[in-house]
Amino acid sequence: MAFFKYSLLRLVLFAAFFTVFMLLNFSPLTSAVFGVLGAFVVSYLFFRKQRAAATAVIAERFAPQATTTLSERALADADAEDALVEENPGIRIDSDRAPRKHGTA
Repeated sequence: MAFFKYSLLRLVLFAAFFTVFMLLNFSPLTSAVFGVLGAFVVSYLFFRKQRAAATAVIAERFAPQATTTLSERALADADAEDALVEENPGIRIDSDRAPRKHGTA
């Protein structure tokens, strides 16, 4: 169901962008290209949860026996971070950012 909802959402976004560009007197091909790009950008930026749910449905459907591609060390690190956050709700872990170089703001 999540895949259907996400697909329908993308289709509605495409139709809206396509219609707007057709009303602005763009050619049908140009309107379609801008519609696809607009729907992609909006859904990528604002509908992460829906995209993740749709991806999970597809992954479960086509690879139900698949395991994670993370190493044992990465899994242990993720578990440690999760435990730390659960024990201390006010703490913020920002390990995805590159470390700052000394002397920069």
